[in-house]
Amino acid sequence: MKPIRLFSGVLILAVSTLAQDTKTAAVATVPQAQGSQPAPTLASAIDREISDIEKLVLDAADAMPEDKFNFSPESLNLPGGNYKGVRTFAVQVKHIAASNYFIWSGITGDKLPENLKDGNGPEDVKTKAEILKFLRDSFALGHKAAATLTPENMLQTPGHSKSTRLRLATFGVAHAFNHYGQMVEYLRMNGIVPPASRAKSD
Repeated sequence: MKPIRLFSGVLILAVSTLAQDTKTAAVATVPQAQGSQPAPTLASAIDREISDIEKLVLDAADAMPEDKFNFSPESLNLPGGNYKGVRTFAVQVKHIAASNYFIWSGITGDKLPENLKDGNGPEDVKTKAEILKFLRDSFALGHKAAATLTPENMLQTPGHSKSTRLRLATFGVAHAFNHYGQMVEYLRMNGIVPPASRAKSD
């Protein structure tokens, strides 16, 4: 009986020690795991929202063939429809980019591009490649604007603006989402499934 009791005691001690070591190791790794991801900030939260809509809009714009960039529903003559004078797909995209500049430059203080005169974007930006570049550059300004946001300055009204920095930052995202919805409809009218929907069953 004594050898069995001795063996049992050693076994219990070994299991207890192993459990304690495992617990200690687990506790020790928690700070490291948490430390690998920086804590979210106001700037990073807004930047993520900008990145999300940026990807949706850029992917949708890229999905439309260049020979369809000047499409508008007006050309379909849909019964009961009234699409006279609506923006073409190209101008929808340029409008998002132009608005990005008008909205986010209010935060950063950057000068607008010289060829940007109104909400429909520069007239000399015409090809698909030029429009996509104009769009990407406008979102780059959005990321720059987001990086300036802090809890201390988010309610300030920069320059001659009547809107706070936070509202300008988030309105740029909301506005882009609005026109992204229109881009989606234009794609589907041309038999193109928007890239964001291709992984889903539709």
